[in-house]
Amino acid sequence: MDDLKKNEQETGISRRTFLYSLGALVLSACGGGSGTSAGASVSRTTSAGATAAGGALAHVASGAADLTTSGQFVHPGLLHTQTDFARMAQKVSAQASPWIDGWNVLIANSHASLSWTPRPQVEVDRGGTGTQNYPVLYNDIAAAYACALRWKVTGDTRYADKAVQIMNAWSSTLQRLGGDSNVDLAAGIYGYEFANAGEIMRNYTGWAGADFAAFQAMMRNIFYPINHDFLDRHNGTEITHYWANWDLCNLASVMAIGVLCDDHSLFDEAVNYFLNGPGNGAIAQAVYYLHPGYLGQWQESGRDQGHNTLGIALAGAICEMAWNQGIDLYGHDNNRFLAGAEYVAKANLLQPGGTTYYTVPYVTYSNVDVTQTAFSTASQGTIRPCWALVYNHYVNRKGLAAPWSKQFALQIQPEGGGGNYGPNSGGYDQLGYGTLTCTRDPAVPAAAPSGLTAYSAAGQVVLSWWGVSNGASYNVKRGTSAGGPYSTVATGITDLLTYTDSPAAGTWYYVVSASTASGESGNSNEVVAVTAVVLHTDLTFDETAGTSAADASGNGHAGTLVGGASHGTGKLGNAVVLDGASGYVSLPNDLVADVSDFTIAAWVYWTKSVRWARIFDFGAGTGRYMMLTPMGGAGLLRFAITTNGPYGERRIDGKAPLPTNQWTHVAVTLSGTVGTLYVNGVAINSATDVIFAPWRIGETAQNWLGRSQFSADPYFAGSIDEFRIYRGAMSAEQIAALAQGT
Repeated sequence: MDDLKKNEQETGISRRTFLYSLGALVLSACGGGSGTSAGASVSRTTSAGATAAGGALAHVASGAADLTTSGQFVHPGLLHTQTDFARMAQKVSAQASPWIDGWNVLIANSHASLSWTPRPQVEVDRGGTGTQNYPVLYNDIAAAYACALRWKVTGDTRYADKAVQIMNAWSSTLQRLGGDSNVDLAAGIYGYEFANAGEIMRNYTGWAGADFAAFQAMMRNIFYPINHDFLDRHNGTEITHYWANWDLCNLASVMAIGVLCDDHSLFDEAVNYFLNGPGNGAIAQAVYYLHPGYLGQWQESGRDQGHNTLGIALAGAICEMAWNQGIDLYGHDNNRFLAGAEYVAKANLLQPGGTTYYTVPYVTYSNVDVTQTAFSTASQGTIRPCWALVYNHYVNRKGLAAPWSKQFALQIQPEGGGGNYGPNSGGYDQLGYGTLTCTRDPAVPAAAPSGLTAYSAAGQVVLSWWGVSNGASYNVKRGTSAGGPYSTVATGITDLLTYTDSPAAGTWYYVVSASTASGESGNSNEVVAVTAVVLHTDLTFDETAGTSAADASGNGHAGTLVGGASHGTGKLGNAVVLDGASGYVSLPNDLVADVSDFTIAAWVYWTKSVRWARIFDFGAGTGRYMMLTPMGGAGLLRFAITTNGPYGERRIDGKAPLPTNQWTHVAVTLSGTVGTLYVNGVAINSATDVIFAPWRIGETAQNWLGRSQFSADPYFAGSIDEFRIYRGAMSAEQIAALAQGT
C-alpha cells in the first residue's frame, strides 16, 4: 500500500528524477565492528521528574542549543535490545500470552521462511516514469527482519543465515535509489527498516566482518545522503509544504543509520531535528495543537487517517530507538508524543456498538498549500502495528495512563508484520510484530498524577494532567498559597483528564490526586494560575546611558539595548530610540513562555513608514512567534501569533498603519481566543479565532523590540516608551485609562 504517495501535481512540485549513486555521492564508510558494548550507565529524566537507569550515551545538560552525545552506543540498540530479545524468548518458551500469539503470527508469515529468495536490484525506483520496483526492496527487508527475529527468539542459526543472505545480496548489488521526490520516502522508510534488521544481526558470528561493513557502507552511502538532503533542503520547497511523515521517516533512517554505524553526528542530527527542527516532523509541529486533557492534534489530522496513523508509527519508532540509547524523547515536552498518540488513537476507535467513531476536537490547520477546517474521516479506522509500542512504553514501562492507545493496542493484538497487519492497514510502512517485540509485564503504577499544567482563559483556569495506570478517577484541589492547604474542588473525573475551574480573580495553586483500588494517591506537581490582571514586565526606558533597561515590575525582565539603540526623550521621561538600521532591545529568553491571557501595551513614535518593521516580535524563528508591526503587507497595523509560520498566523489587523512622527499608544489583549487591538485607548478590531496563547509558542530565545524574526524585514525606526506586559486581558476601560496615563 503506497500510503505516503504525494500528489505532486496538486502540490505544484515539478516531477524530476533523483539518482543518488554510490559513485557520485560517496561518504566514508562508517566505523565500528560487530562487537557489543554495555557502555556506561547514565540517567534519563522522565516526564514525572524521576530517573531511570539505562542507555550508554552521555549528553549535554538541558538548555544547550543542541544535544551532543558521546560514548559507546548500546548494541543491539534500535527498536530492540538484547534485554528485549531475552524477554521475548522467555515468554515464547513459556507459551505466555500475548507473546506466543505474536510469535504465531510471525512464523505464519511467508517472509519469515527459510525458502525466501532475495531479489536485489542495482537501482530501486519510487516515483517518476521508470519501473516502480521498490516493493522488491521492502519485501526483502520484511523477510530479513522476520528471520532475524526468529533467530533471536529461538537461536536457530538457519534464520540468522537467511537474514544475512538477504542483506549481503543487497549490499553487494544496490548502487542507487531513484525516482521523483518519492525517493525521499523510499530512503526514509526502507532506510530505517533495513538498518534495524542489520542492527539485530550485527553480533551474529556468521556474518563476516567485511560483509557487515559493506552493509553499513550501503546504508551510509546510499540511504543517508538522501535522508540528509531532504531534511536540509526539503527539495527547495517552503518549510510547511511537506507533511510530517516525510520528515519523520527520514529522521528515523538517520537515527537508525547513526547507531548502526556508531556515528554520533548522525544520531545527534536526528535527535536535534526531532526536538527543534524547522519542518513538520519536529515534535512541536507534528503535534500541532494541545487540546485540554492532552489530546494532541496531529499535523495530518485534517488530511486522512492513513497518513495520520503513520505519524504515530514513525515517531514511536524514533522515540524507542532514542530511548534504547538513553535519550528520552517519549517524555520530551511533557509527553508531547503521547498526547499525539492518544488523539490519533481515540479518533480511529469505534465506540461501543461498533458503528460510530469517537470524536475529537479540531482547530483549523493551515500551511503553504492547504487550509483544513475539520478532522478528516477519510480512511478512519486505519490499523497500523504501532500501538503495542506506545501502550507498553507509557503504561507498562512508566506506569502512566494512556487509555486510548491501550484500548487500540489490546483491540488489535497480536500485531502482524511483513505487510499483514489487518484490514485497512498501512502496508510495509512499518516492521510490525509489536505484540511479540514490545509487550511488557506491567510496571508499578506511577505514585501520583504528573505533568499537571494550568492556563488562564477568559478568567477560567484550564487544568490538564497525566494519569496513573491504576487510576479509577481523579480529584482536583485548589489553594491560595504554595504548598497548600488545598480544598477539593472536583472529584470523580475520568476521561478526559482535564478540569476547568472558575475561581475569583487572584492567584491560585492546584494539585491533582488519583483514586485507585488501594486508596488515594499522592498529589501531583503543583501549578499556579493567575486570574487577575498582574504586571509582568514594565520597561520605562528612563535610563540616560548604558545598554540596560530596568524592569520596574520587579520580575527581573530587564532589556538590553543592542546596535543602534540609544536613549532619548520619551512620552513619559526617557524612551529607547531605535535607528531603523541595527538598533533593537533584546529581552530575556522564554519571556512569555508561561503566559496565557495577556495585555501588551506601549507608547510608540514611528519615524519611517515601511512595511514589516516590528514594535515587538517574540519567538523562536520564522515558524513560531507573536508580533506587532506598525504596517503589514496590507498596509495596516497588524498583530499576529503563530506556531506554524506565516500561513498559520492568527491575525488582527487595524484600520490603518500606525501614524508617523507622533506618539501613539498601542495595545493588544487576549482573553481566551478573543484578541483585541487598541490604538490610543480605542478598540479598532478584534478576532475570535486566536487559538494560540504565548505559552503555545514554546521556548523562545529571540524576544525583541524593534526587530523581526525574518532577517529581510526592516528594523523599527523611532522610539518606544513604557513597554508593558500584563498577565490577563485588561478591559476596554482599563486600556483607555492606560492610554491616558492613569
